[in-house]
Amino acid sequence: MIFPLIKVLKNGILVELDYMHPQEQEVVRALLNVVIIEGKTYPQKQPLSQAEFSAYWLSKDAFVVRTSGQDGTHKPKEILGAFYLKPNFPGRCCHICNAGFIVQPALRGQGIGRFMGEAMLLIAANLGYEAVMFNLVFETNIPSITLWQSLGFEIIGRIERAAKLEDEVVDALIMYRTLDLLTVDG
Repeated sequence: MIFPLIKVLKNGILVELDYMHPQEQEVVRALLNVVIIEGKTYPQKQPLSQAEFSAYWLSKDAFVVRTSGQDGTHKPKEILGAFYLKPNFPGRCCHICNAGFIVQPALRGQGIGRFMGEAMLLIAANLGYEAVMFNLVFETNIPSITLWQSLGFEIIGRIERAAKLEDEVVDALIMYRTLDLLTVDG
């Protein structure tokens, strides 16, 4: 695949999806910590230190969506969202990958998550993965469930009372999609 991948969002902003650069790690860690503190989608309870973030997010491949810088201005590129992609299991099962996604809170609903999800499927297939599995999609995370189902994921399991959120205990869904139907070019 050739990076960056370029897209125009619903709001007209031109963005690019690319591998995360080292100088972007702290911005992504800060965004992940915002999402963790929100307490609605990730299992962690406390913000991650740099070492914890590196172990969790940077163990394999990490990507960002950023403003493209091709708009004629000389503004610095801004990180709008990010995701990681890594084997879900070791050894004989490493052909099944896992991914985690985050989007700037003020920019949710603009198509960034869909862009990352569609790109992740192509990237995963291109990297040789044969399936994607999400281990813990909280049942209250309706935007994610809707997105993943629209991209061909199936709910293959339910973990009862998996997440203790601020004001409720919720089940988590296990979602799965094979990648054998994808064609990869580039």
